[in-house]
Amino acid sequence: MRALIIDGYVDEPACLGVPPYMAPYPRYIAGALVEKGIPGEDITYRTIDQLRACKEKLDYDITIVVAGTTVPGKYLHATPISLNELKELSHLGGTKILGGPVRLGFGEEGGTSAKELEVSGFYLAKKDIEAYVFDVLDDARDPDSAGHRMRTAQEIARWGEKGAFIITQHPDYPYVMCELETYRGCPRHSHCSFCTEPFYGKPDFREIRDVVNEVSALYHHGARYFRLGRQPDLFMFRSKNGVPDPLAIEELYRGIRNAAPELKVLHMDNANPMTLAHFPEESRRIAEIIVKYHTAGDVAALGMESADPEVISANDLKATPDEVFEAIKLLNDVGGARGESGLPELLPGINFVHGLKGETKKTFDLNFEFMKKVLDSGMMVRRVNVRQVMTFAGTPMQGHEELAAKHKELFQSYKEKMRNEIDMPMLRRVAPVGIVMKYVRTEIFDKIAFGRQIGTYPLLVGIPVQVELNRSYDVMVTDHGRRSITGIPVPVDINRAPLKLIEHIPGVGKKQAGKIIMGRPYKDREDIARRAGIRSELLDFIVT
Repeated sequence: MRALIIDGYVDEPACLGVPPYMAPYPRYIAGALVEKGIPGEDITYRTIDQLRACKEKLDYDITIVVAGTTVPGKYLHATPISLNELKELSHLGGTKILGGPVRLGFGEEGGTSAKELEVSGFYLAKKDIEAYVFDVLDDARDPDSAGHRMRTAQEIARWGEKGAFIITQHPDYPYVMCELETYRGCPRHSHCSFCTEPFYGKPDFREIRDVVNEVSALYHHGARYFRLGRQPDLFMFRSKNGVPDPLAIEELYRGIRNAAPELKVLHMDNANPMTLAHFPEESRRIAEIIVKYHTAGDVAALGMESADPEVISANDLKATPDEVFEAIKLLNDVGGARGESGLPELLPGINFVHGLKGETKKTFDLNFEFMKKVLDSGMMVRRVNVRQVMTFAGTPMQGHEELAAKHKELFQSYKEKMRNEIDMPMLRRVAPVGIVMKYVRTEIFDKIAFGRQIGTYPLLVGIPVQVELNRSYDVMVTDHGRRSITGIPVPVDINRAPLKLIEHIPGVGKKQAGKIIMGRPYKDREDIARRAGIRSELLDFIVT
C-alpha cells in the first residue's frame, strides 16, 4: 500500500503547522501508518505549496489531507489550502481522508464565521485524524466501518517516534521547526467564548520521557529546531492540583537538551497570564528554567484578548489588565537580557481579539491605553497580535459575528494606530539599530531579500541587496518598519560591497557611501577609520 500525506497546514490557538513549522499531525499520521505495517519508503509527504508548484501525478492507495486554520494569520512563503483545492483533491483515486482542525469548520480570515465543511469524496475524520487513519487501516476498503475517536497519549508516544522520519521530506528540511506537543485541552473550568481548544477536552499531559523520546527520534533524522508550542499554557504542564510544577518543566527541558545536544533552536509558545499572576514564585522559577535551557529570542505569547472589563466578563476571558501587566513584568525581569541570538532571552507577546461579546468603541481605547502603559513603563513586548474573531459552531461566540462587521472600520484605524504608536517604538527597543541578529535565514527576494531567524514569532528582516536565498546570515539592524526591520549582512567587505549596502551602515548615508566607494581600496580598519568616517563602534563589523 502506498500512502500520501498532504499538509494543507494548520494554525490553531495552541498549534502551528505553517512552514517552516511542521505540526505534529503529519508525523503522528506517518507513525500510525508505519505501525500498521506500511514501510516508510511507501509513505510520501507533500505540502500544498509543493503540489501547486509541481503538478505531479498523485496515484496512491490512500491520501490523507491535514488542514485547518482556526486562528488564520499572514505567512511569508506559504499559503494554507483553499476550499477549491480541497475540492480538486477530492477527485483523486484511492481512499481519501480529510482531518485536523478543519473538522470544526473552514475559515480563511478573521471577522467571519467558519463554514461547515461540505466536500464530497473525502472521509472526514470527525475527531483525531491520526486515530481515524490508524483504525481505517484495519479495513481500508471500508472506512465507514471505523469509528471516530480521540487518540491517547500512549498512542502518540509511539506514533511521534515512528513518524519522525517524515520531516526529511519537508521542503524546508533541514530548516524545519518541529512543533512539539506537551498536552492539549484547556485546564480552566470556564472557557474563552471564541476558543476551539476546549474541543480537545481536559488536559491530557504527556509523559516527559515520551516528549524527550520523540525529540531524540526527530534529532536522529536531522531536526535541529524545536518549539514547545502544542499546549495552551506551558507553565501549567504537569501541574499538580492546579499549581505549576517547576521541577517537571526542568526535567522536560533538561531531557530535551540531553536528547538533542547540538540543537540550534529551542523555543516555546503560550502562557496564561493568569498563571503567572496567581503563582508568581512558581512562574518566576519556571521562566528562569526556560532561560537556562532554551535558546535566546524566545517568546511567551499571553492571551490577554481584551483590556475591557465588560468584554472580559462577557466572554470568560483569562486575566484582568493588572494581572497581564504583572505577567509582562515577570517575563521582562527574568528574560529581558539580550542573548546570543541578538534578541532578548524571553519576552512576552500579547494577543488581542476583537469582535467579542460586549465590545464597544471604548474597548479599542482601553486596549490601546493598556499597551501605551506597557510602552511607557520601559518594558518590552516582542509582538502585539491584533485580530478579529473567527467564530465556530459549538463555541459561545456562535451566532455573534455581527460585532466584527459592525466595528470593521474602527478596527482598521485602531490597528494602524497600534502599529504606528506601539509596535514601531517597541521594535526599536527590542531590536535597536546596531545590534546583530544571528542566523537570519533568507527566504524570498522581491526587490529586496526577506528573511527571518528560525524561531517563535520571528522578526521579518529586509536586506536591501540581493543575497543568496536559503542560507543564514548575521544581520546588523539598520532601520525599523512597523513590524519589521532593515538590516545588512555582516561583516561588510568595504572594498567589495555595493553602494546600496554601504549606505545602510548606521551613520552612513548616500553621500558618504559614495565617498567611501571613491576611496577604495582600503588597507585595513585603521585606514577605514581614518578615511571613511565610519563610527568606531562599527569597525568590528567591517573587513577589507
